[in-house]
Amino acid sequence: MTAGSSIEPVFELRDITKTYGAVRALRSVSLKLLPGEVVGLVGDNGAGKSTLSKVISGTIKPDAGEIRVDGRATVFETAVDARMAGIETVFQTLAVVPTLDIPANMYLGREEIRKGFLGKLFRLMDRGKMQRDAEEGFRKLGLKLPDLRTKVGALSGGQRQAVAIARAVLWGSKIVVLDEPTAALGVHQTEMVLSFIERLREHGVTVVFISHNMQNVLRVADRVVVMRLGQKVFEGEGASLDGARLVSLITGASEVQAAP
Repeated sequence: MTAGSSIEPVFELRDITKTYGAVRALRSVSLKLLPGEVVGLVGDNGAGKSTLSKVISGTIKPDAGEIRVDGRATVFETAVDARMAGIETVFQTLAVVPTLDIPANMYLGREEIRKGFLGKLFRLMDRGKMQRDAEEGFRKLGLKLPDLRTKVGALSGGQRQAVAIARAVLWGSKIVVLDEPTAALGVHQTEMVLSFIERLREHGVTVVFISHNMQNVLRVADRVVVMRLGQKVFEGEGASLDGARLVSLITGASEVQAAP
């Protein structure tokens, strides 16, 4: 799918601007996200991609511009509003607790409470239901992990990343923003994460993939958006690019017109 597709976007930014004092972090940036596509968001440090991702995730409010979800204009006051709209963000820090097992991390902050008077009174967690639901969710996503009773701290980096992504997806998200999901991972672990991202298409999940690794972006991205100095300077199909071309767009070595 491409930006010119007739399919209606699930999310859209129109002329988003954000200023920090004298610094214009974003300059009238527009972006459409279509259902079930992977969009690579790339740019050098200070290009504006982090600020743009924070606008999408509701972490910051733009100074100007419009956010639209399923065709309707909306305002994200906080990240909770973005989550309610079906947008989850997986940061590099992952926000997993190493000393808890996999289901406990999946339900972190959203624990299932046992039914009945005692369960409600003493806030007793229904660990059995959480484990069954987590197993079913992983099965649907085609994700293979060790015994779910395993502490997350004992998992590999790729497995921990997969748990964090799966948690975002299984909580009903239709858009997942991934901030450097393969950073500091080995070859095998990176392959596990990239393969998982590719499978999310089958579930209709839209992924915003932020990365400095050009080969990883070109591997999974249907579309690539290049940011430079707070502006969107390129938007096109990943299949139309190679690593050298992408680097030249990021650095400004080749002159291109801003994408519409």
